[in-house]
Amino acid sequence: MKHGAVPSDYAEDAYHIALAVTSGADFLLSWNFKHIVRRKTRDVVRMVNTLQGFGPLEIMTPAELL
Repeated sequence: MKHGAVPSDYAEDAYHIALAVTSGADFLLSWNFKHIVRRKTRDVVRMVNTLQGFGPLEIMTPAELL
């Protein structure tokens, strides 16, 4: 949220991303196009993960996984 990936009013969405990142997940699947599955979120999460030393997290819809 600090870097603008998710608006501050949607802490639950940021929490889902944070849990996926800190648990070492490779993928986060979501139908939430408003705050999670959008280009800006994907780019900011990638940047923050790199800066903080976390591994990559692919954010996508279940349909994109297939």
